[in-house]
Amino acid sequence: MKKLVVILSLFSSFFLFSQKKINWLSFSEAMALNKENPKPILIDIYTDWCGYCKKMDVQTYSNKKIIKVIHKNFYAVKLDGEAKRDILYKEHTFTYQKKGRRGYHELPAILMNGKLSYPTTIFLSEKEELLQRIPGYLDAKTFEKILVYFSNKNYVNNDWESFEKNYKSKM
Repeated sequence: MKKLVVILSLFSSFFLFSQKKINWLSFSEAMALNKENPKPILIDIYTDWCGYCKKMDVQTYSNKKIIKVIHKNFYAVKLDGEAKRDILYKEHTFTYQKKGRRGYHELPAILMNGKLSYPTTIFLSEKEELLQRIPGYLDAKTFEKILVYFSNKNYVNNDWESFEKNYKSKM
């Protein structure tokens, strides 16, 4: 079974490079793939009613260069901040919490440190450790820098300010 997951993962990554859209995974799918073939995880936390989430989908996540960097370097997860499905992770079941007119899902709320701001982009290391949470809309040019910073592990030896000052965009 493990070999099958690895083979499918490798095949899908070759296929993804030629795709015109991001192959969004569920949180559970990304964690399963990460166990077999570790790589950083990008999580887009959104809601259906969020205008800036939709704008980011249309203007940022549809950019060919953004798609290429994401497919090459990350498992990409689309996580609804108000999802009603339970998510089992690290032997804990995260659930939807009804609160007022709208509720929230525990897992995205924890990833956002309780600040329910949509969209929020979360970066996890290949060891599933939180690297950064970035709230708000990100245009393609800004997002490209952020993706390169985390995909190439520039964060290990460079602070963001130094990296950003010296970064040359490919857009």
